Amino acid sequence: MIPSIKDEDGLRAVLGVHCPVVFVLFGSVMSIRRIVETLKAAGKTVFVDVDLLDGFSSKPVVVDFLKANTRADGVLSSKAVIVRAAKTAGLLAIHRLFLIDSFSYNNLPKQVSLSGADAIEILPGCMPRVISWIREDTDLPLIAGGLVCDKEDVIGALGAGATAVASSNRDVWLM
Repeated sequence: MIPSIKDEDGLRAVLGVHCPVVFVLFGSVMSIRRIVETLKAAGKTVFVDVDLLDGFSSKPVVVDFLKANTRADGVLSSKAVIVRAAKTAGLLAIHRLFLIDSFSYNNLPKQVSLSGADAIEILPGCMPRVISWIREDTDLPLIAGGLVCDKEDVIGALGAGATAVASSNRDVWLM
């Protein structure tokens, strides 16, 4: 399980959860250093979704800012150029891929090839059939995220070949 936190309440809640990795899905140019430091002080490995940070553009310089000003371990992004920048900066990088139709599914290999990601996150993560298809197409660690609502979704994703499941649902964190 990878807790995904979307606000300060989630930040406080995840500190008491025994999960080594946390996805940060909120923050701003003013708060991200404190958020990351709080999680690092709790012994967490921290990935920041740079696409969701307020006050930043969606340009590779956001990765340079995180590298220079925080102790984030890695970056999440739906943009191949940002994922590639994270790899260049020496950070771990997870490419978030939203699968909304067959076009986005068929475009996945090209996007992953461009990004050079360490892992991919598939959203929504409650699609075991699609997860199994992707598992056949890649050797990268595969994270199922988004709309993972209960134990059945977690079991389905892991059974289909996901390496991990990310969720902002606190009930799912405790499974």
